[in-house]
Amino acid sequence: MDWRNWHDDYDKPDSQLAQRLQIVQDQIRAALDNSPPGPLRIVSLCAGQGRDLLEVLADHPRRNDVHARLVELDERNTTRATQAVQAAGLNRVEVVTGDAALTDHYRGMAPADLVLVCGLFGNITDDDVRRTIDTCWQLCRTGATIIWTRHRRAPDRVPKICAWFEARGFERVWLTAPELRFCVGVHRFTGKTEPLVAGAQMFSFIGFDVLTQREAQ
Repeated sequence: MDWRNWHDDYDKPDSQLAQRLQIVQDQIRAALDNSPPGPLRIVSLCAGQGRDLLEVLADHPRRNDVHARLVELDERNTTRATQAVQAAGLNRVEVVTGDAALTDHYRGMAPADLVLVCGLFGNITDDDVRRTIDTCWQLCRTGATIIWTRHRRAPDRVPKICAWFEARGFERVWLTAPELRFCVGVHRFTGKTEPLVAGAQMFSFIGFDVLTQREAQ
């Protein structure tokens, strides 16, 4: 999978990715609108080109309150994200080229007020989805919002993902309709934040195409 070219569908108005992007951006705006006054921390795992967050922050009234860190492995995508940050004058947004699975990349930013896990859960194993959710317990402050996505193709893991979040002290806020071929989920952390464990790996990014081949065998 070429993860730079994968982003091209965002610019096709009728594509599922464009539809998903709009929904995620709407939920980011809602999270920012409903956040209490004062500084806000945001982290984005496997952030790609950062379009979900950066296009919202560019003209949002809370933009100057936000300190964000976007972590993405593909240097071509982080180059695009950095260009977008500079063009919008988002001086408190960091773009990190690195493995988003490593907890060390979130040191100094956890616990955050908003955590984005978009485009990840469909590209890793169920065990790693659960391990990532377990780590979100450390990434989120009490009251934080987490926005996540997952495709709805069989086997539909959305119910399990919700159950895993909710077993970890996350309250379900909103889900897209099950008729859609993808899910955007919003949960709020109501538990007690645990310290971020240094040097841990949350997941191994396998890719949707490889996972699909494995399931077909």
